[in-house]
Amino acid sequence: MSDLPADIAALSFEDALAELERIVRQLEEGKGRLDEAIEAYARGEALKRHCQARLAEAQARVDRIVQAADGSLSLTPAEIG
Repeated sequence: MSDLPADIAALSFEDALAELERIVRQLEEGKGRLDEAIEAYARGEALKRHCQARLAEAQARVDRIVQAADGSLSLTPAEIG
């Protein structure tokens, strides 16, 4: 996620998703100036990439849950990076 602005990379999934939803609503309303809409769209794209990366990380962690022969579950940390 190094290609993301630092302020976006620092956001939690939930915060990034909330901001993305706000941007989508704003763009759907069609209010505001064209240059502001273009900037909002670009930020929305970065937020979308951040959310997708966070989801992929979470999925990788879930995929590493291993069931032992006795039925117990353990977590094998995924090496993401």
